[in-house]
Amino acid sequence: MSVEPMEIDDALYSRQRYVLGDKAMQRMAESNIFISGVGGIGIEIAKNIVLAGVKLVTIHDDHVATEFDLGTQFFLRSDDVINSRNRAVASVGRLAELNPYVDVKTSSAILTIDSALEFLDQYQCVVLSEKPLSLLMRVNEYCRSKNPPIKFIAVDVRGVFCWCFSDFGEDFEVVDSNGEEPREVFISDVRKGNPGIVTTLENKIHGFQSGDVVTFKEVKGMTALNGKEFQIEVISPYIFSICDTTGDEFLAYEGGGLALQVKTSKCLNFRSLQAELCRSPSLVVTDLTKFNSPAVLHLGMLALDRFHELRGVMPKVWDALDANDLVSIAKKINQELKIVDDEGLLDEDSWRHLSFTAQGCLAPLCAFMGGVVAQEALKALTGKFSPLSQWLHLDSREVLPKDVPTDVQPFQPRRDRYDALRICVGEEMCRKLAEIKLFMVGCGAIGCELLKNFSLLGCCQSASGGKMTITDNDLIEKSNLNRQFLFRPEHIRQPKSTTAASAAADINPSLNIDAHQHKVCAQTESAMYTDQFFEGNDVIVNALDNLEARRYMDSRCVTNQRPLLESGTLGPKGHVQVIIPFLTESYASQNDPVDEDVPFCTLHSFPAVIDHCIEWARDKFETFFAQKPTLYNKFFAAHSASDAISNLTNGIPLENAESASKMAAFLPESMECCIAAGRIKFEKFFNHRAKQLLHAFPLDTRMKDGSLFWQSPKRPPVPVEFQPTNALHLQFVQAFAHLFADMHRLKFSPEDFSDEKILRVLSKVTVPKFEPKNKRIEIDESAKKPEEEELSGDELRIAANRLRQAVKKYREFPSLVSATFEKDDDSNGHIDFIVATSNLRATMYGIETADRLKIKRIAGRIVPAIATTTAAVAGLVSVELIKVVKKVQLEDFRNAFLNLALPMFVLSEPGPVSKTVLSNGVEFSLWDRWEIHGTSKTTLKDFIHTIKVQYNVDASMIVQGVKMIYVPIMGPSHMKRLPQLMTSLVKITSGKPYVDLVVTYSVPGKEDEMGPPVRYYL
Repeated sequence: MSVEPMEIDDALYSRQRYVLGDKAMQRMAESNIFISGVGGIGIEIAKNIVLAGVKLVTIHDDHVATEFDLGTQFFLRSDDVINSRNRAVASVGRLAELNPYVDVKTSSAILTIDSALEFLDQYQCVVLSEKPLSLLMRVNEYCRSKNPPIKFIAVDVRGVFCWCFSDFGEDFEVVDSNGEEPREVFISDVRKGNPGIVTTLENKIHGFQSGDVVTFKEVKGMTALNGKEFQIEVISPYIFSICDTTGDEFLAYEGGGLALQVKTSKCLNFRSLQAELCRSPSLVVTDLTKFNSPAVLHLGMLALDRFHELRGVMPKVWDALDANDLVSIAKKINQELKIVDDEGLLDEDSWRHLSFTAQGCLAPLCAFMGGVVAQEALKALTGKFSPLSQWLHLDSREVLPKDVPTDVQPFQPRRDRYDALRICVGEEMCRKLAEIKLFMVGCGAIGCELLKNFSLLGCCQSASGGKMTITDNDLIEKSNLNRQFLFRPEHIRQPKSTTAASAAADINPSLNIDAHQHKVCAQTESAMYTDQFFEGNDVIVNALDNLEARRYMDSRCVTNQRPLLESGTLGPKGHVQVIIPFLTESYASQNDPVDEDVPFCTLHSFPAVIDHCIEWARDKFETFFAQKPTLYNKFFAAHSASDAISNLTNGIPLENAESASKMAAFLPESMECCIAAGRIKFEKFFNHRAKQLLHAFPLDTRMKDGSLFWQSPKRPPVPVEFQPTNALHLQFVQAFAHLFADMHRLKFSPEDFSDEKILRVLSKVTVPKFEPKNKRIEIDESAKKPEEEELSGDELRIAANRLRQAVKKYREFPSLVSATFEKDDDSNGHIDFIVATSNLRATMYGIETADRLKIKRIAGRIVPAIATTTAAVAGLVSVELIKVVKKVQLEDFRNAFLNLALPMFVLSEPGPVSKTVLSNGVEFSLWDRWEIHGTSKTTLKDFIHTIKVQYNVDASMIVQGVKMIYVPIMGPSHMKRLPQLMTSLVKITSGKPYVDLVVTYSVPGKEDEMGPPVRYYL
C-alpha cells in the first residue's frame, strides 16, 4: 500500500527545499533521531536538526544545568541553574518552539556501558556527545548490529579542540553526492569512432568529470544517442568521449543535441569505531597550515580519553604536570597504533594545550561542529550529499597565549557563566571581549547565529563599557523561521533587528545592544553611519546576503581602517574572510565571479533553455504589471487628458504618451473584461509571436555562409493553439486576469476563476487574427536592448485619437496599482503568472518545462540556504573575532571555505595585503591614506607644496569624487586656481572636518602615478 507523501510547507521550508530537495525532506519527515548530551555541542546539533524538520528528536541528558553551561548552552537560563533542572528537560520547550512539525521529547533512559540499548531501535540515527570512548564503542556496536544499521555519530568539544566520527554501516547508499544541479550543454559534433568523440557548441565548457554519466536528447542523425546513458572520459574542457560509435546503429551526426549529466547513486562502506581506533584512522585535513594536525589531534583525543579512564577526571586547568602526563600517554598510544610514523612530526604543544583547556569549551567550536554534525545526521537519514569519511578534527589554538603563562590563576574557574571561555583564553581576554564595540550589519540567518555566539562569549557588556550596534531594515517572514532561529511565528512582520536584539539579551542579559532598522549605504553615510561612527567601533561584522552591500561595507572599512569579518553561505557552501587593516587584502582585492549575461536577442526571440523562458516571463511581469501602470500614473499626474490630446494632436511629444494611451484605451470594468484580456494576451504571446518569427525567418532560411538559420541552439517556435481543456492554458488566463484586476482595483472572488465561468467568458471572446508585420527582429547577440524611439507625427496623432476615444468611453482615468513582485505570497498570483508564462513559452519553443519550485527559485532569485551551513560559518567567524580582539599575527588568522555536501573544509591564512611602491621609493597599501592638515587660508598652491614636503611627490591632478579640482592639462583656467583657497575649491559636507581627494603625481619621463587617498583636513 503506497503512502501519500507529506505536503511540504513551502512558506517555511522554501529555501531549504532548493538545497535538499523534496525526496530528502520526505525521508527526514519520517525519521527519528536520538541525541544524548545536551551541553553546548548537543544543543547546537539538536537546534539545527529541529529546524531542518525531522519527525522526532529525542534529547537525552543526565546532568543538571550549572553556571558553566550558560557559557555554551544557549537554551538554558539562570532560573534553570537555580532550580537544578536537568539540561534536557530545561531545553525541550525552547527546542520545540523552533518547528511545529517536529516532535521534540526528552529521554530519561540509562545510558552506560552496561545499559540495555533496545530503546534505540526506534531511531534511524543516534548522536552521542560528552561520552567516553568505551561507551561510544558499545553503542556503535549495537547500532551496527541492527538491520538496517542505525546510523551512528559521536562528537565532542574539549577546550579549543573538537572532533566527530560517523559510521553509517555497510552499503550506505548516497543518492546525490554533491547536490549540484545536473549540468547541461549543447553539442556541435559527435565523431564516429572507438570511442566516439563529443564536442560542445561554441567551445562552451561542459563542466563534466571523467566517470560521469550523461544522456543525450535532440541529436539529429546519430539518434541512437538520444535517451541512452553513457559513462564518459574527459578529454578537454570542451571535448569528452563516450562509447564505441562505429556500429551501424550510430548513423552520421547531422546536428543539434544536448548532453545532460545523469545523477547516479553510489554505495559506501564504513568501518566501526572499534576498527577505526585499532588501525590508521580515516582523517580529513581541514587546515592547510597544519597538514599533520589531524593525526596529532586524533592521538590527543585518544590520550585524553585514556587519561580520564585512568584518573576519573579531566586534566587540571593549565596544569603543567597533568599536561606532561597527557603527552606521555599520547606518545605511548602512538607507539601502539603507529598513527604517526615520524615521531618528529608529533606536536607535543598541541597535546599540552588540549590538557590545559580540556575542562573548558569554546562556544564557537560548538557552533561549527554543531552545523557539521547536524548535516551529517541529515545525510544519514536521506542519502543526500557525501558523508564524512570518517573522522573530523579541528582546533583553534591560535586563540591561546603564545607562551604558557607563569601565572595560571586568570584561567581558573570562578563559578560563573564565563568559566568555559575563561579556561581557554583567560580573564584578560574575557574582559577585552566584554569591552569591545562592535557593529554588525544584517540580522538574518548568519546574523542570528552570530548574535547567539557573541552573547555566549560575553561580548559588548554594558558594565564593561562595551556596545554592540546591529542594523537590518527587513521584517521577519515565515520563510525566515527555518534558519533564523531567534525568531518565532509570533514575530512575523516585526523588525528583525529589534527582535534579534531582544532574543540575544535573553541569552545573556549583560549584553549591551542597540538595534537599528536602517540600511548601511551611501544615503545613510552622512547622517547615521558616518566615518566617526565606523571609527568608534573596534570591529565590523558583515551578515549580508548580496555582493553590492558587501562591497560597500568593505570600502567603508578600508576608508576608516577598521577590521571586517566577512562571511556568507550558498546552500551547503560557506565562506569566511578576515579583513585586517594593514595586514590582509580586502574583500574587493579578489574579483567575484561575473554572471554571464544572456544576449537580448536570445531572451526576446531565441530562447534555448528554460532559464531563458523564466527570465522572459519575469520581464513581462515587470513590464505589464509594474512599469506600465507606474508610467501611466506619472503621465496622468503630469497631464490632463484634454491637454495631452491637444499637445499630441499638435505634434508635441509627451513622455510615455504611447504606453499611457494604450492602457487608457482599455480600462476593464469587470472580471469578464480581465479574463478576455488574458485570452487575447495568450494569443499574442504564444501564437502570434511564433507566427511573426516564422514569417521573418521561415524554416528553410539560410545564413550568408549557407548554413541553416534554425540550427542548435536556435529552436524554431511552433504557434500554440489555445485549448480550453488544457490546464496550463487556463492557468495563464486566470493568472493574467488576476493581476490585471488587481492593477485596476477590481474586486473578485474565487468563483470568478472557476473553470465554468472562465470557459463561459472565453466562448464569447473575439480573438484578433494574426497579421504579419514588417518589424525588424534582432539576431545580433552583441546587441543591447534598444532604447525607446521618439514617436513620429503620425504616431503622436494615433496616441491622441486613442485618448480621445478613451475620454468618450471612460471620462476619467483613475490611478492604477503597480505590482511589486513578491515570490513568497502564493495568493497574489505573481508566481502563477510566471509559471504559466514560462512553461507556455517553453512549449512554444520545444523546451522541456519546469516545475513550480524551480521556476519560483529562478524568477525570485532565491538564494538556497540551510541552517547547518549558517551555524558552521558563524562558528568560524566567532573564532576569528576572538583573534581580532587578541590582535594575533597574520599567520594566526584563518579564512575558510567549506562545502558540507562533499564534505570539504579548507582553512587557510588570509592573503597578505599587497604593497605599491612609487618611483620615489614611497610604499603604500590599500589601507594607507595620506593626511594633509590645512587652515581656512590654505590655497591650492599651499596644498600642493605640503604634499611635496611631506611625501616628496609632485601633484599633477587633484580630484574629489567626480569634481575636478586641479587638472592642468585642461587649460589655463586650472592654473589660475593655484592661488584660490582650498575651501572654495572642494565640496564641503556639513559636520565633516575633512574631504577625501584622489591625487596623481608626475614622474619625469614616465606616466603619472597614483598614490593612496589623501584626506585633507579643512
